[in-house]
Amino acid sequence: MALASAATDSPIQTTSETNENNLQTFFVLHKASSRKSEKRSTGTGKTRRRIDLSPSSPRKRVKSEAERAEEWDELRYEHLRMEAFELVWSRIDSTIKDVLRGINTNVLNEIHCWVCESFNAIKSFGTLGFAEATTSFPIVADATCKRLFTGIILTKNMEFVDDLLTFEELGLSLRSHGCHVANLSSMDFSAKNGIGGCLRGLLRQFLTTTLDAADISILASWYREQDNHDTPVVVIIDDMERCCGSVLSDFILMLSEWVVKIPIIVLMGVATTLDAPRNILPSNVLQCLRPSKFILGSPAERMDAVVEAVLVKQCSGFSVGHKVAVFLRNYFLNQDGTLTSFIRALKIACAQHFSMEPLSFILGDLLVEEKQKGEKSGLLPEIILKQASQLPSCVRNQIADQTSKSLVHGFSELKRLQKCWSSVVLCLYEAGKCNKIQLLDLLCEALDPDLYISRASNNHVELDKDFGLGMASDRCMRRKYSTLQKSGVICQITRKVRDLPAVMLYQLLKSWESITVDILEIHEKLKELQSVLRCEDGNLKQNVDDISKRHSSWNSLNIEKDSKAINEKAATLLDCLVRDYLRPIECIPLHEIVCFKNVEKLQLALIGDPRRRIQVDLLEFYKILQCSCCSKSGNVLLPSMHDTSVMYTLAQEHGDLINLHDWFQSFKTVVLQPSTKGKHKPKQSPLSKKRKYKYESENKSEASIQARFCRAVTELQITGLLRMPSRRRPDCVQRVAFGL
Repeated sequence: MALASAATDSPIQTTSETNENNLQTFFVLHKASSRKSEKRSTGTGKTRRRIDLSPSSPRKRVKSEAERAEEWDELRYEHLRMEAFELVWSRIDSTIKDVLRGINTNVLNEIHCWVCESFNAIKSFGTLGFAEATTSFPIVADATCKRLFTGIILTKNMEFVDDLLTFEELGLSLRSHGCHVANLSSMDFSAKNGIGGCLRGLLRQFLTTTLDAADISILASWYREQDNHDTPVVVIIDDMERCCGSVLSDFILMLSEWVVKIPIIVLMGVATTLDAPRNILPSNVLQCLRPSKFILGSPAERMDAVVEAVLVKQCSGFSVGHKVAVFLRNYFLNQDGTLTSFIRALKIACAQHFSMEPLSFILGDLLVEEKQKGEKSGLLPEIILKQASQLPSCVRNQIADQTSKSLVHGFSELKRLQKCWSSVVLCLYEAGKCNKIQLLDLLCEALDPDLYISRASNNHVELDKDFGLGMASDRCMRRKYSTLQKSGVICQITRKVRDLPAVMLYQLLKSWESITVDILEIHEKLKELQSVLRCEDGNLKQNVDDISKRHSSWNSLNIEKDSKAINEKAATLLDCLVRDYLRPIECIPLHEIVCFKNVEKLQLALIGDPRRRIQVDLLEFYKILQCSCCSKSGNVLLPSMHDTSVMYTLAQEHGDLINLHDWFQSFKTVVLQPSTKGKHKPKQSPLSKKRKYKYESENKSEASIQARFCRAVTELQITGLLRMPSRRRPDCVQRVAFGL
């Protein structure tokens, strides 16, 4: 606080360090209130009497102890939430890495086999002696022997950031098979570093030392002297399209000259097309290459795999609401379109959930119990049960007075319903693959609670038609969402099932069988349908011999024998699964503990609104400074407030243009409030000498007030809230930000 008074009372320096071009970072400092002035205005005895009367009564003292206990509990639960977040996100992160590694497993194995074949082909050119292999110049050989085995890896990604993990896994996979691997980035092939930068990066990774001399003969000596000549040397260039073409050409020509001594195999990643080397390298360099082509999984396949493992199967128990899922999809499509940005947004959503939801630490306990397989934790405290009973989903479903057993039952029911939901979503996704449906689009529709409510209301209205129980509100809701359902992803998938060929329908039913194997209630319905169908010569037929052994409810399915009727039965089954089991998590009690729904917080964290944040901080600065006097003042401006906050609050009274003279006079009135009050003090206080010093300080304050005014205006200009005076209106500043 003394720092604030020193900052306001210090004279204005006119040195060269404080010129107008030297913009320093500024801090919001709060001027401390003067205790001496309080004593002068109120008197010594009255001040003591107020201090003596201020302590709370014994009843309030007991309340403060309880509040301290609650604060301690809040700190403890905050620590538990942090531990739960680390546990949940580590599970999500490891699952994502396993999924991405599994997608590229076949391609990585194919690349390893190709590397071994290329190495054997290089060795077939002949084996050099030790003296000949360690010379500092290349060997004169046939042009065929100098061709460099090169693998072109097509990644198809918009940004290279999604390929970092892929090439890292590629290097680890080849090292695990005994290859010497060096990973070079496009920065190593810059025009500034030249060919020397590439060689230094290569030697640094193979020799594990930093050398000033960039000579490839050093690498040849290392390859022969250290008994490394029985394994291939693989150089991975992550993104050749970002490399300098001339530097990359010189590097390839140099490697082709030494390929007999050093069996180097090059792997280069491209993002656009497999013909990218023709657009970058000249013809003489292309003749030195012996290319092979490899294609990684597409970004859509990787996105679907991540969404399936994390948000559909819910590997960690954490899930998101409908609005958050829609925002994540739009953020992925409208921003940079990278999987990395989607994962980063998902991590922020997970962190915000554990920071905002008081009971979110229970999700960590559920994961621990899942690892321990059956070992149950102890009874939950009463305060947790009370908070769980007050959740909106429990209040909406009239679930009150939670006990430990009922809470455990609620979580088991939540887990069961979510398992059924994920199975139905995967069944829909398998059927939608024929129509190239994206899983993220299907997820957004499957999480929509309004569509679920409309489907449920449609079902009830159809059942109650004969009894006259159809409500007008139900009819309005049906009309509201009927158009959306007809044009939705789920409706498209159902129509596609009706048009599937016989063989594809049979394969689809087989995939549904593997998906629903752990859910008996769905698996039995599917087996019941499969029992009346059989595939012969690519055609689906009904199993007439097994009709009498099945439930009577399926007898109507066995009437028609044409293929269209069989497709209709499969579509009817899918429609039944959607109606009965596709229940979004926001419609299940206790979902607040495991589901993040606050899309506004996530949007603010990812996209941000810095200008609005600055405006809010200037108007509500006392919340940051934790100032009690300013918070109690309401809309009344006090001189103890920060100058910039006072100026911006006064600016709210003006329109587009603010007159500088009027603005300064208003600011001066606020700043000089204590001096105005001092004039009404009783006459028996100070001596004439002190009164004279007071008037002199008031006369000097005019310059300091102007300096403080100019500094506050400059700060508002730097933060982008106003525009400085122009030549047309030199006496006015213009406001830039409105609408708060």
